[in-house]
Amino acid sequence: MKEQQLRAIQPRRFKPKTTDSSGVKAAPNLLAEVKIEECAVGKIIIGDITYLPLRGGKWCYLAVWQDKVTRRIVGWSLAETMTAELVISALQKAIKKGLVKAGAVIHSDRGSQYASTSFRELLRRNCLRQSMAGKGNCYDNAQAESFFSRFKTELIEGGAFEDIEQAKSEVFSYIEGYYNRVRLHSALGYLSPMEFEVELKTKNGGAKESFYSTFS
Repeated sequence: MKEQQLRAIQPRRFKPKTTDSSGVKAAPNLLAEVKIEECAVGKIIIGDITYLPLRGGKWCYLAVWQDKVTRRIVGWSLAETMTAELVISALQKAIKKGLVKAGAVIHSDRGSQYASTSFRELLRRNCLRQSMAGKGNCYDNAQAESFFSRFKTELIEGGAFEDIEQAKSEVFSYIEGYYNRVRLHSALGYLSPMEFEVELKTKNGGAKESFYSTFS
């Protein structure tokens, strides 16, 4: 083939599309109005979805909600389908644990799951404010993208889970046992998200837990 200057046709590796914003009535980008350095824990929650490979060419989908200040994953959900229920279930877990404060900004991309009637009803019932990134602009969701990048590098390493049950077990161990409790972040003064959260509460005596006050 080389002698004949021929090149084999390689099939493109399929990657599921996790954002479909066609026909979506977008919410305004409220992060543009927020001073992050003045924000308290539980007041800005960033959400995103990624795909995880399973054996046999199948996929499952992981939705997470992450605190903008502490970087703690406050809620997550895993399923074989990427429906509105996926992001609703993840956010409900965070709300039930008391990790989302009333009036919090709930920020995401313009995916149809976040624009669904059922998701917006959940926000309304819990007095939460919806925010969406600008069209084609993923900068505001860079924190969630960064988490997914670390997650896939440290947990999957180019491999795949045997099935969704193994995926759930491994995701639980990574997020709840390692990432939130153990993994150190240079941006948090080399503390884990939960250690940083505790330090904020200790330094502020239960008052407003400003991000930058811990370094002052």
